[in-house]
Amino acid sequence: MKQILDGSIIKLFDKTPEPEHEGDVVCPHFIELKWAYGCPHDCSYCYLKGTFRYRLVDGRILPHFKDRQKIMRHVEEFLKLDLEPTILNAGELCDGLMGEGLQEPFSEFIMPLFYGSRHIILFLTKGTRVEHFLDHSEWRSNAILSWSLNAAPVAERWEKQAPSVEDRIGSAKKVFEAGYKVRLRIDPMAPVEGWLEHYSALVDKVFSSLYPERITLGSFRGLVSTRSSVKDKSWLEFLSERSGWGLKPSHDSRLEMYRALTVYLREEYDYVDVGFCKETLRMWKSLGLDWRENRCNCSK
Repeated sequence: MKQILDGSIIKLFDKTPEPEHEGDVVCPHFIELKWAYGCPHDCSYCYLKGTFRYRLVDGRILPHFKDRQKIMRHVEEFLKLDLEPTILNAGELCDGLMGEGLQEPFSEFIMPLFYGSRHIILFLTKGTRVEHFLDHSEWRSNAILSWSLNAAPVAERWEKQAPSVEDRIGSAKKVFEAGYKVRLRIDPMAPVEGWLEHYSALVDKVFSSLYPERITLGSFRGLVSTRSSVKDKSWLEFLSERSGWGLKPSHDSRLEMYRALTVYLREEYDYVDVGFCKETLRMWKSLGLDWRENRCNCSK
């Protein structure tokens, strides 16, 4: 399936071809549920500021919600298809929970449409509004909640308008205890001073609260459009290596962080369900892993 109807609501993300060269990035194709765009959290490095640069207001991409009758029409067409169980990412172009404070929360609209189907909505977020999921235990088979987290100094410096990492983990704990599958992204990792201590502390906070289904690691990705559009450019100081998905921190610094954290997860928590987001073919080779086996945040 490439798209439903005109592709404005449900579409295959296929912008990353199979990697051939060392700088090409690995990103398994996935289905987007494009119900909205924008984000209230104003993270300094957010690629949406480049993607929707023509909608910047004071350096922020204000949330925009699409017409729900149109969303329903596209979802109904999707559900008619005889497809294998599919994950639809509802947080690629927006924060997945930014519609939970609306008079009719987005979850209350979308989840009944998918309830009882074989498909799953992935809500990727930095938000904390999970009360509607807690009120509806019947949604557990059709929803995965996924939080973007970061080490304390990184979040404090570049995620200033987002809920605290502790509050995000607290919300993740609530839905985990309610029986939902929870995934985490530790992304973008930054080689700040004392990074090993800070990221190890983050992992400890996570596992003192829940056991995630999957953890995906990633680092800064500075696309041209992003670098030219963001107001706070301080994070660009870490970028030095060109890739098929913008500039990244050096290969060696990323490799050191990934190795250290995967070892810590394995040795301290016997945890190995780790994926990597938009990493280069060279990085996969350096890690001694087969990119074809990548199971990351957006994949099944």
